[in-house]
Amino acid sequence: MAKKATAHDAQLILKLYELRREAEMRKARHWFTAEFWPETADDFLKVANAFPSQENSWLRQVSSYWDMAASLVLQGALHEELFVQPGCSAEMFFIFAKIHPFLKELRQKMNNPSSWSNIEKVATGSKAARKRLELVSKNVANRRKTLAKSAKKS
Repeated sequence: MAKKATAHDAQLILKLYELRREAEMRKARHWFTAEFWPETADDFLKVANAFPSQENSWLRQVSSYWDMAASLVLQGALHEELFVQPGCSAEMFFIFAKIHPFLKELRQKMNNPSSWSNIEKVATGSKAARKRLELVSKNVANRRKTLAKSAKKS
């Protein structure tokens, strides 16, 4: 990996940003970040196996987008330090933190040991990334607790 990000890296980051702005992708991202709060592998699998539901489509769209972006980093096409900056990949860390606690079980139940592996490699591949994942994971856990309390009151 080059020591510093290049103009090509910047162009690729901007292209990834542009792709995230597409109308259906915005809906999918909103659903995954704001409405989808799986607490277990089975919660995730309910949506993953719900063909041809809208939520299933959104789940696949968001997860494959971030998997693709992570693969660009892993293959050396995109500067890792630039990509893990909050302005570039905060959402990837957020969605990964939602499934990280039950990822091993999810892979077993899906019979897919490489599921989410590109995202995992980037999110845990450097000290800075691990630190971000730890922080985001704490925020996700706190949000889950808040949502659980709200649900009990309802």
